[in-house]
Amino acid sequence: MPMRGGEVLMECLLNEGVEVIWGISGGAVIEIYDALYFYRDRLPSILTRLEQGAGFAADGYARATGRPGVCLATSGPGATNLVTPITTAYGDSVPVVAITGQVATTAIGSDAFQEADTVGITLPVVKHSRLVMDVKDLPRTIHEAFHICQTGRPGPVLVDVPRDVSRDPVDSFELVNDLNLRSYKPAKRGHPLKVRQAAEEIANAKKPVLYVGGGVINAGAHMEIRELADRCSLPTTYTLMAKGSFPDNHPLCLGMPGMHGTAYASLALNNSDLIICIGARFDDRITGDKSEFAKNARKIHIDIDPAEIGKNIAADVPIVGDAKTVTEQLLEVVKPKKDHQEWHKQINEWKEDYPLSYQRDGKLKPQYVLERLAKLTSGNAILTADVGQHQMWAAQLYPCHRPRQFINSGALGSMGYGFPAAMGAQVGCPNDTVIAIVGDGGFQMTLPELATCVEAKIPVKVLVLNNSFLGMVKQWQDFFFEGRYSGVEYTRNPDFVKLAEAYGAAGFRIENDSQVDDVLTKMLEVNDRPVVVDTLIDPHEHVYPMIPSGKTIHDMILPPEQRATQREKLHSQRDAT
Repeated sequence: MPMRGGEVLMECLLNEGVEVIWGISGGAVIEIYDALYFYRDRLPSILTRLEQGAGFAADGYARATGRPGVCLATSGPGATNLVTPITTAYGDSVPVVAITGQVATTAIGSDAFQEADTVGITLPVVKHSRLVMDVKDLPRTIHEAFHICQTGRPGPVLVDVPRDVSRDPVDSFELVNDLNLRSYKPAKRGHPLKVRQAAEEIANAKKPVLYVGGGVINAGAHMEIRELADRCSLPTTYTLMAKGSFPDNHPLCLGMPGMHGTAYASLALNNSDLIICIGARFDDRITGDKSEFAKNARKIHIDIDPAEIGKNIAADVPIVGDAKTVTEQLLEVVKPKKDHQEWHKQINEWKEDYPLSYQRDGKLKPQYVLERLAKLTSGNAILTADVGQHQMWAAQLYPCHRPRQFINSGALGSMGYGFPAAMGAQVGCPNDTVIAIVGDGGFQMTLPELATCVEAKIPVKVLVLNNSFLGMVKQWQDFFFEGRYSGVEYTRNPDFVKLAEAYGAAGFRIENDSQVDDVLTKMLEVNDRPVVVDTLIDPHEHVYPMIPSGKTIHDMILPPEQRATQREKLHSQRDAT
């Protein structure tokens, strides 16, 4: 019996091991959804309330599992609603396959109803894209999409399928399981001479720092990274995207550096004589003023993407290759070294001088809520976040000890990401507790996905750190614009508890310290539906420390309780440097 293009697509997706599709139907994908009806037992689809939610869910699924996430949208507005999730995945190197419908091949270019040049619109923010003009091309196109999205530096791939391609019959087809793409062969092994040079640099360094990024998680290199740090006694810091790649309870761990990282991680980087950068890109949130960043340090830069090496910070030892493979090569030749006693002593002094801290003044502090959450979950939950103060507090205060445990929108900073990403993570990891840490602003951008969670029985927990502001923008207005609040205050937030209950979810509220443990315990006990906890935090709490954008470690804004005693030390450090 001939098969329609939509059915061929289903067979191709099953061949790639796809477990779930997130999306919304529409005219240009109606044949694909009709095929999904017959494949629903083998390939379930989850109907979201907005295509953006589908894209973010596919992204969260991919980050939590390491397998490609798949989202599906119709042509025109359905496809353009995926632009933000696609860009989010591109910025953070996440393997997502976005399948969009398109008007019939005979109508392309005629300004037909709901026609949009989806390939052209997304071209700058995809790793690869393809407009399928013949149903016979589907098997190879889909296999290429999954191969490209998850090899080398991962990233999103777009497949645009015209309606007649999904409807056309084909008498026979063959699934594709091998490829030889001559123009796409990412290097995995590093140049052996460069690897030996890196080993010599590590052996000669007196104040080294190991600096790891999200590429370590993508490559599955976390165990090799730990071995390298232990063998060479390397203080280790990680980017926001790499949280969990190095255990927060490890004695060599410095936490996250940069704008809202720990002061001692930033001080260690800027005072080191060697930075071993693996799978990170020296982004502006880490470096601040690039001309002043770690001026006395030599840099080893290991990355799968040659375009990243030297793009932001010049590399003394550039090595193109897979983080896991190159680290294994490095471990074969690097010499153990345990005599960085003075360096470790200095770092420990910085830890004592500049700890993460906040003041307890009777108001409900978000830091306290997150500390209690970490205690009640034993630090084992998967956390998602979008962007803002809540994201930074979670990164600072919730300890992670394994990769793929902390999921957030890093490079693009997409508000509204955290909750639908948690949906994807929960479906991908059904035996884990998944908690979305969100602000009241970001949550309102995607909260209709509560209906998706109730309908699909996805027991995500949503912890809303509610300060009735766009908190991070307010913080900048407090620090740099004399408290002139413009476009940041929510004076009419909904009752999130009643809203959750209206959707069929559970809803709780926390208003003071005495309620925190009881309500969080109740939240963790609900496992048959989503839960929303409205946490009314101090609206004037700020994230500390803070290095202003484009500034240096010496411009760091410290917590009020540290300013009087530590500011002079910070200036003395600058003078010494």
